[in-house]
Amino acid sequence: MIDKTWPSAADAVADIPDGASLAVGGFGLSGNPIALIEALLAQGTRDLSVVSNNCGVDDWGLGILLGAGRIRKMTSSYVGENKEFERQFLSGELELELTPQGTLAEKLRAGGSGIAAFYTQTGVGTQVAEGGLPRRYDGSGGIAVASPAKDVRTFDVHGQPREFVLEEAITTDFALVHAYKGDRHGNLVFRKAARSFNPLAAMAGRTCIVQVEHLVEPGEIDPDAVHLPGVFVHRIVEVGAVEKRIEKRTVREGAAEPGPGISTPTTKEF
Repeated sequence: MIDKTWPSAADAVADIPDGASLAVGGFGLSGNPIALIEALLAQGTRDLSVVSNNCGVDDWGLGILLGAGRIRKMTSSYVGENKEFERQFLSGELELELTPQGTLAEKLRAGGSGIAAFYTQTGVGTQVAEGGLPRRYDGSGGIAVASPAKDVRTFDVHGQPREFVLEEAITTDFALVHAYKGDRHGNLVFRKAARSFNPLAAMAGRTCIVQVEHLVEPGEIDPDAVHLPGVFVHRIVEVGAVEKRIEKRTVREGAAEPGPGISTPTTKEF
C-alpha cells in the first residue's frame, strides 16, 4: 500500500531549502496551511519565492513568514490586507508579481497539467500585457524592476478578431496545502472557500505537502467525493482541527434581523 503520511508538519517540510519556490493554498484566510507555514518558520527557511492568492495578514498565514523577513518574492492577485506587505514592497525589500486572479488560477492549473503557456483576454490593453508594472521599488520611490511586455496575438472568436495575451504556466519546487480530509494515498476533500486555490497549488508543486484535519483509511472517501486525486500529493500530515479566522467581521447594528446590504458575522469556511 502507498502510505504518504508523515509524522509531523516539521518532518514534512524539513527538506525545503533556502531559496525554494512554493505554491501555497488559501483564499483570504480560508484554507491556509498554517501548521506547515509555522513549521517552515520555526526551521528558519528564508529567501523564498511564494505563489499564492494573497499573503495572509500581519499575524496569520503567509504574513508570519513575511513579517520574519523570509519571503523574497510574492506572486499574488490580492495583497490589500497586510500592512507589512505594503511597507516591504514600497521600501524595495520585497518583489511582487501582481497577477489577475483568474489568470493566476489558470497558471497554476496549467503548470500542474503539463501545459507550458496559454493565451487569455484578461489584461489585454493594460500594463499586464504592455509591461511596466512595478515589481520592485528602489526604496526612494523609483521603480527598480518593472514587468516585461508580453506577447499579444489576435485570434478569431465567434467570427470576430480579438486580442489575447500569452501567460506562462507556473510550477514550483514545493506546494503547501490545507485540506479538510485525506486518506493515506493522498486523495483529498476540501471545504467551501478553502477549495478555491488549494487544489491548484497542489497541482503546481513538484513536491506537494498537505496538512489535513482528518486522516482516513483508503476507501473511506467515496471516489465521487474526491476533489483532488492522490497522484498530485506526495506527503500528508494530520493536524486536527485548525483555527478558522475571519478577515473582516461585520455585524448589524440594532435589531436581530439583517437588513438589505448588511451582513451578520460570517466566515468563508466552517
